[in-house]
Amino acid sequence: MDKWEVRKRILDSGVVAVIREANSETIIDLANALVKGGIDCLELTVENPESFAAMTLLKQTMGNQVVVGAGTVLDAETAKRAIDAGASFIVSPIVKKEIIEMTNRYGKLSVPGLLTPTEMVTAYESGADMVKLFPARTFGPDYIKDVKGPLSHIPIMPTGGINKQNAGDFIKNGAAAVGAGGSLVDLKLSYEEITEQALQLTKAVKQAKGELVAK
Repeated sequence: MDKWEVRKRILDSGVVAVIREANSETIIDLANALVKGGIDCLELTVENPESFAAMTLLKQTMGNQVVVGAGTVLDAETAKRAIDAGASFIVSPIVKKEIIEMTNRYGKLSVPGLLTPTEMVTAYESGADMVKLFPARTFGPDYIKDVKGPLSHIPIMPTGGINKQNAGDFIKNGAAAVGAGGSLVDLKLSYEEITEQALQLTKAVKQAKGELVAK
């Protein structure tokens, strides 16, 4: 799967599930629960060292049924380790040119995290394919609309505080997709409950996309 197909899968889905406590024992059941709910783009955050083995297992077991990415990547070495483990996209909470370059070197999708218009342009000029607006909850959907005015060419994925109540507003204000973590992947819930959370979130995103098309 090349980076352009990965990009299309994320944009078509509109939702990336952010999984913070991935491990090999539960990742397949969790992934299946999310896929049943309409979410097939999964970001496994690497502050948990078990996430690398979970990425590899996901790729080996589910193949292209899911798009596997790595999140919370803070340096180029970690980006390379995630790519070797099977990550097709690399997400960072910061803009770091070395991470973008490493990701592009291996033909993977680069999604650095940022906030300001200057950071967005800097990241895009450095080779980013999309940008992650973080923390989204602090500035809200209107911020997306404001920055998309002059920067309409840059796909923005807000992350941080995204839930079924506000995801549609972010999409309607110009977000290309949303990243959802704790509100979606709550490991205290059963897999059936996680599927239901995913269904509600994807419904909100699809409705928002439909309203944009209808305009």
